[in-house]
Amino acid sequence: MKFFTLASTMLLASGAIAAPGTARRAERHRKRVANRSGNPMIKSNGAAAVAAANISNVEYSENWAGAVLIGTGYKSVTGTFTVPTPSTTGSGSAWVGIDGDTCDTAILQTGIDWTKSGSSITYDAWYEWYPDYAYDFSGISIAAGNTITVTVTATSDTAGTAVIENVSTGTTVTHTFTGGEDGDLCEYNAEWIVEDYEEGDSLVTFADFGTVEFTDCSATDGSGTVGTTGATIIDIEQNNKVLTSCSVPSSSEVLCTYV
Repeated sequence: MKFFTLASTMLLASGAIAAPGTARRAERHRKRVANRSGNPMIKSNGAAAVAAANISNVEYSENWAGAVLIGTGYKSVTGTFTVPTPSTTGSGSAWVGIDGDTCDTAILQTGIDWTKSGSSITYDAWYEWYPDYAYDFSGISIAAGNTITVTVTATSDTAGTAVIENVSTGTTVTHTFTGGEDGDLCEYNAEWIVEDYEEGDSLVTFADFGTVEFTDCSATDGSGTVGTTGATIIDIEQNNKVLTSCSVPSSSEVLCTYV
């Protein structure tokens, strides 16, 4: 997510609406061509969210869809998916991350974006340590149908790595966060997310992405390696309309479909 937000402010919705910023972050953001950001989860206040208020392990968000493990001590998250082909004008992203749901101070995440404009579809690979903005990887190309593995690892609450491997092309890119980041991780959340991210001061038009299926999903916490069993399922609800249908078919999968 580039700013994972499941919550009810557009700020986190598809990237927090406008991340609080220092002059340094603002300058970095100005220099980014894409001007894209992800946010913490922005919870929905729509009809579906109200109806599901008393259902365990189900939440609705304005900007996140997917699955989130809630606990303590999450140090690494990984998953593999096939790059989708959006069928309608708009954008979206798929990523894995640590924090952003029950922790609001930082998110470590990495993933890809897609944008369809007319007959053209473009893809970008990125990394982010919220509340700083997302930055594009160089040296990797992404195409529809490629198999992508994404991994984030926290070596401390202020340092870690983001890795994207294009399995189809044999290319891997890595970014290392060496500390001194603007927010500290809580290590409360491990997540596999499809996001309607933010660009400028609002969420982008959310494209029909078809289906994104995360496979080989796992996370590490204080007890060792865990899967997606028991994760909270999140669906996007905007303007009282539910846009996604997500599930956890097995202990190593997260499936999201645009509806």
